[in-house]
Amino acid sequence: MAAGSSESPVAVYSAMAANGLIAIAKFVAAAFTGSSAMFSEGIHSVVDTGNQGLVLLGIRRSKKPADSKHPFGYGKELYFWSLIVAILIFGLGGGISFYEGISHLRDPHELGNPTASYIVLGFAFVAESYAFITAYRSLRKTSAGKEKNFIKALRRSKDPSIFTVLVEDAAALAGIIVAFLGVFLGHLFGTPYLDGVASILIGIILALVAAFLAYESKGLLLGESADPDVVNTIEAIAQADKQVDSVVAPLTMHFGPRQVLLNLEVKFVPNLSTSELAQAINRLEGEIRERHPQITRIFIEARGLEGR
Repeated sequence: MAAGSSESPVAVYSAMAANGLIAIAKFVAAAFTGSSAMFSEGIHSVVDTGNQGLVLLGIRRSKKPADSKHPFGYGKELYFWSLIVAILIFGLGGGISFYEGISHLRDPHELGNPTASYIVLGFAFVAESYAFITAYRSLRKTSAGKEKNFIKALRRSKDPSIFTVLVEDAAALAGIIVAFLGVFLGHLFGTPYLDGVASILIGIILALVAAFLAYESKGLLLGESADPDVVNTIEAIAQADKQVDSVVAPLTMHFGPRQVLLNLEVKFVPNLSTSELAQAINRLEGEIRERHPQITRIFIEARGLEGR
């Protein structure tokens, strides 16, 4: 289920509760029908519920104030917990679904009445569709949302509370479709093997999602730069100042979705007084913060002052 940005954890609480209810419904349907695909979907929803809890934990811990041990704050806690989410999706969601599918293929059994499965899957599809749309709208409100390509927009997003739940919602919709096809085709052709194949496919979908999230989380934990548009704007602001001669490409790093460190090397025009230099630096910092409030720490290195 989707959530809003890390500033609005209420949406995450709602998503976690909804996923819990959907998980129970899927397990009940699996018990009545004996469907391996429905059981895998139940595991999928349980993992999503737990993941929402970890996202909430990451949001809460990332807001801890800076201290002597972590002078730049705890913003990267959110990135750490998004990595744990990826591990859980792969290990619990993908692993159990894959194992369940293999077991069903080795020991197939006749499926029960699929009506319960169809009702639960229909409800889950509607709920997850709404969640996906909500998460997508949240993404579109960010700078990454300006990117028309969906995958590129996800990769440009620096907020796990948006891109993690959005990817989970997409995987949930794909899993529901696969589960439906497994149950429907299994009954249509009178073979329980297709239900097991559907469970394996759900496991593969979850493994792919986990790999994507792990890759994105790794990049953010290592210190990913700000959005290219943000970097270009910073450089343009500095170049436009009348007391700036030239600018070295700005260095940026995310410490959280809305916590960016900026190191800017500027060559000022020669013969500036100390007062003029201080005013120029303050002016640059003010314009940059006004345009990009997520840049919380700015370090400007002044060059070319020997002619003063």
